[in-house]
Amino acid sequence: MTPQQYGPLIGIAVALAVILLRNRRPRTLRPQWMWVAPLLGVLAIGFGLWGMAQTAAAHTPFGFEAWLILLAGLILGGVAGWWRGKTVTIEKEPDGTLKAQASPIGLILVVLLLVSRSALRPWLETHAAGWHMNALAIQDAFMLFAVGLVVVQRVEMYLRARRVLAGGTDSHVEVAPA
Repeated sequence: MTPQQYGPLIGIAVALAVILLRNRRPRTLRPQWMWVAPLLGVLAIGFGLWGMAQTAAAHTPFGFEAWLILLAGLILGGVAGWWRGKTVTIEKEPDGTLKAQASPIGLILVVLLLVSRSALRPWLETHAAGWHMNALAIQDAFMLFAVGLVVVQRVEMYLRARRVLAGGTDSHVEVAPA
């Protein structure tokens, strides 16, 4: 590995440690603000995709296969987001506030996404042409995967948070019989 490849790996390791320590305790969940992170994510990824399309000198318009790759990335991200959202436990406190406890499994999914994207980039650039695939579309599909993951996770958590606020229970938490 080159020294330039160590930087992102060190950053991921530090971020992973900070996030794991931060997620040991339940945090206050505010359903009314759950739309902010998906909006910022969609805007950031949207501008990133737009910017890459503007600066890539050899960027040709995507064909049908490339659009299928992008759609697959978005759909797989949505499925992963639904699953990751389900791993978050939501409980209502006696004072009426909601507390959310994230599972480390969800974080592992995000880390695997980042590591696989970094690890696959050199390999995809050399082999994509042989498979008649657009390497740029594959890289963009990773970004759309991230958008689908964040948006669907927040939607799933919002729906469960509303149910818990209305007096229901979190669907995946076992309730002891009375």
